Amino acid sequence: MSTFKKTLHSAVLPVTGLLTKLLPDRIPVTFTGAGASRELCEAIGQLGARRVLVVSDAGLVQIRLVERITDALTAAGVAWTVYDGVEPDPTFAQVDAGFARLREEDCDAVLAVGGGSPMDAAKVIAAMATNGGHARKLEGMMKVKEPTLPLFAIPTTAGTGSEVTYAAVVSDSETHTKTFFADPKLMPSMTALDPALMTGLPPHVTAATGMDALTHAVESYIATTASPQTRAWATTAVRLIFENLPTAFGDGGDLAARKAMALASYYAGLAFTRTSVGYVHAIAHAFGAYYRTPHGWANAVALPHVLEFSREEAAGELAKLAAAIGLEFGDQADGAARFIEAVRDLKERVAIPETLEDLRRADIPAIAAQAVAEAHMNYPVPRIMSEAECGALLQRMLGTSAA
Repeated sequence: MSTFKKTLHSAVLPVTGLLTKLLPDRIPVTFTGAGASRELCEAIGQLGARRVLVVSDAGLVQIRLVERITDALTAAGVAWTVYDGVEPDPTFAQVDAGFARLREEDCDAVLAVGGGSPMDAAKVIAAMATNGGHARKLEGMMKVKEPTLPLFAIPTTAGTGSEVTYAAVVSDSETHTKTFFADPKLMPSMTALDPALMTGLPPHVTAATGMDALTHAVESYIATTASPQTRAWATTAVRLIFENLPTAFGDGGDLAARKAMALASYYAGLAFTRTSVGYVHAIAHAFGAYYRTPHGWANAVALPHVLEFSREEAAGELAKLAAAIGLEFGDQADGAARFIEAVRDLKERVAIPETLEDLRRADIPAIAAQAVAEAHMNYPVPRIMSEAECGALLQRMLGTSAA
C-alpha cells in the first residue's frame, strides 16, 4: 500500500469514528419469540397503515412463508400487496421494480420479509418513496434527506442483522460492484425476531447465515471504532453463536437454538452498524459481485484468513473473545491463535470449507484491488492490507478445481 493511501486511510478513520459516535442511538421496537411476527403485524395495524408493500423473494412465497405474514396483516385489518422480485444481491432494476409496484398499489408502508436482500431492497424502496424516486441519488453516506415511509422488518434468517442496521447494499450487474446506502433513516422502526419462521431453513443456509452474524460480531469487536457498548453486544453475539449454531444446524426445529441465533444476529447488527466492518466483508462483497456467492458463505470462507492476517495487531481483542467462549489459553498471542482455531472448528462443524470453489486465479488481482479499495475508504481495520497481501490471502482461498 502506498504512503499516500496509508495517510489518506489514517486521516479518514478519525472522521468515521466521530461520525459513528454522533449517529442517533436508535433501536427498533422489537418483538421476540414464536409468534412475534404476528405481534408486529398487529402493531402495524395499530399504527394506522392502510396498505403495506411486502418485499420478499419468490422462494419464500413458494413455500408459503410470506402467506403467514399476509394472513396476519389481513387479521390486523391491513391491506397488502407482495413484491417478490428480489434476488440475492438485489440490483437497481429490482429496486426500481419494487418502487413501481409501491406506486401502482398506492402503498403507505413497507414490510421486509426475508434475509438481507429483501431488507436491503425494502430500505431503498421506502427511501425512494419520500426522496424523489431515484435510488442512485441516495447512494453513499447520509443522502436520505426525508424520513422513509414507515418501514418494518421480519428477518427469516439469523445472519444479516439488517433489521437493526443503518445500511443497505444494491449491486450493479454491469460493473460487478456493490453500491452502499448508509443513513440512520434506513433503520426499520419495528422488527420481529420470530424463530418459528426459521425452523425450515436448510442446514447450509443456517450455517452460512450464522457465520455471517459471527463475522459481523468479530469484525465489529476488533474495529478501531469499537466502544464498550458495541463490544458488549458483539461479545454476546459471539457467545450465542458458538453455543447455538451447531444445534440449529443439526436440528433446525430447535426453537431455543433458533431464537438464540436470531438474537445473536440482532446483537451483531447493533454492534457493526455503529462500528462498520473490515476486510472480510470487503472480500465477501467482491465474491458476491463476481460469483454471486451468498454473502454469509463468502464471509465464512474469508474470516479465518483475514483474522490470521490481523492476529498480532488484534491479539488482545481476539484473546478476550476466546475467553468469552470459554477457551483456556496462556498469553494474548495464544488466546488469539486459539480463537481463530475455534472459528475454523466451528466452520468445519457446520460444513463450510476453507476455500471457495468458484474463485478463479485470473480474477484474483481484480478482486484484491476491489476489496482493498472498498476497505480503505473507511473500514476501521486493525492492520492495513495491500493489494499484494490481499492477493496472497485470496490464493489461499482457491479451491482444488480453480482455473
